[in-house]
Amino acid sequence: MTTKAKVITITSTIVVLVLVAFFYFRFYFVFGEGVKAGELNYLVYKGYVFKTYEGKLIQSGFKGQTAGTIQSYEFKFSVDDKAVADSLMRCSGKEVELHYTEYLAPLPWRGVSEFVVDEILAVKEKK
Repeated sequence: MTTKAKVITITSTIVVLVLVAFFYFRFYFVFGEGVKAGELNYLVYKGYVFKTYEGKLIQSGFKGQTAGTIQSYEFKFSVDDKAVADSLMRCSGKEVELHYTEYLAPLPWRGVSEFVVDEILAVKEKK
C-alpha cells in the first residue's frame, strides 16, 4: 500500500467515524428525561411521508408578572409507541402524567418534536 493510499484510507476512516459520532449524538443521544403533568389537549396521527403521533399537553397556569393574570404552558410532544398513543387517544381532556425522553433533534420517523413520550404514569378525571 502506497503512502498516498494510506493517507486516503486513514482520512476516510476518520471522516466516517466523525460523521457517525455526530449523527448518534445529534439524533440518538438522550439529552434528558422527565415527567410532565397537565390536561391532554389533543393527540393526532399526521404526516406526509412518515405518519407520527403528535400531541399537546396544557400545564397548570401560574400568576404572571401582572396582577390577576394566569399563563398556561404548552408541552408539545411526539409518541413513537402505538400502544401508548392508543391509550393517550382515549385520554383527551383528562389530567395525565407523562414520562418523556428528550433528544437534541427530531427524526422524521420518530416525530416532529424533540420530546418523545414513552410512558403514561397516571390518568385522572378532570374536576
